Amino acid sequence: MLFGRGGNGAPSAARTPLAVALLAASATFSVFLIAVLIAGWSIFYAPGPSARSGDQTIVTLPSGAGVSAIAQQLKQAGVIRSTDMFKAAVTLTGADRRLRAGEYEVPSGASLRTVVSLLVSGRVVRHFVTLPEGWSSAQAVDILIKNPILTGEVEVPPEGSLWPETYEVTRGESRAAVIRRMRLAHDRNLAELWAQRGPSTVVSTPEEAVILASIVEKETAVAAERPRVAAVFSNRLRIGMRLESDPTIVYGITQGRPLGRGLRRSEIDATTRWNTYRIDGLPPTPIANPGREAIRAVLNPPVTQDLFFVADGTGGHAFAATYDQHLANVARWREIERRRAGLPPEPVAPVVVDPAGAAPTGEMAPDAGAEVTVLAPGAAPR
Repeated sequence: MLFGRGGNGAPSAARTPLAVALLAASATFSVFLIAVLIAGWSIFYAPGPSARSGDQTIVTLPSGAGVSAIAQQLKQAGVIRSTDMFKAAVTLTGADRRLRAGEYEVPSGASLRTVVSLLVSGRVVRHFVTLPEGWSSAQAVDILIKNPILTGEVEVPPEGSLWPETYEVTRGESRAAVIRRMRLAHDRNLAELWAQRGPSTVVSTPEEAVILASIVEKETAVAAERPRVAAVFSNRLRIGMRLESDPTIVYGITQGRPLGRGLRRSEIDATTRWNTYRIDGLPPTPIANPGREAIRAVLNPPVTQDLFFVADGTGGHAFAATYDQHLANVARWREIERRRAGLPPEPVAPVVVDPAGAAPTGEMAPDAGAEVTVLAPGAAPR
């Protein structure tokens, strides 16, 4: 019908060309908008670029980066095809206010939707380095040097200045920064433990506590034995006996590296600053980085009469208060060693008194072919 009726019942004029043009433009725009939305939707869900190598791409978003900077970084890494599409996607979904910094592993071919969801989720890649209790500062540096995500050179810090623990690190972090964190953790924890020291401790400074704890840490791998080993060395220091600790000899030889073999008699007899078979009292520095329990044991040793200990064949040690008891424990250990080596029982040998008063522990490995002789106590064996 070409004519309608107006408000007074009269026929209205035909629609004007302008009205028709506007209606046509509106329809066209709607179709265009729908097409754009469909195209954007398909791009949002469509597979993205393939990784340049491997099956994923590592992307690290720095803290405080804006959307434009993040989009540019993703584009440079080959994770997205268009920075504009990324910015539009995060703006329309409200993700622009929820992007989280960190390192991400973006799967090869991940869609724009997957990339956005990943950056919002905060499922970052986490990296850790662990300094085990009783490892030296040189070994700590080795751990950091071998870690490929860390950067820069670092000098070996003073022995005993690092705190054994697991630390989270980030890609690109400097090795020197990790060492600084380890030293700060050491200072903080040592101060806390020193404040809890008991009256039975023989050390007079926190530095002495670390030195003695480092020896305790290296002497036993059995956590439950640390207090008793600490008591043995405390008792020895209290009465002026030499500590005669095998690990102190090793440290004087290797400066914190593994020896990889048994000790030789010549090394036991050699004088170094750390050889507690040859020096009185504590060595001048720690021989490792002790952990919390070793330091706690030194600062609060149990009250015992023990002065000696030797391996017992189970991974632990047999303790003794007298030298005769210790000799019996040493004999049992020697017999265990012989059985393990497939050797016949050792004939009973006479006890030979050493007028100089030095005595091996029975744990030492003598020079090949050397005769093993148990000596009388003076600066007594452990």
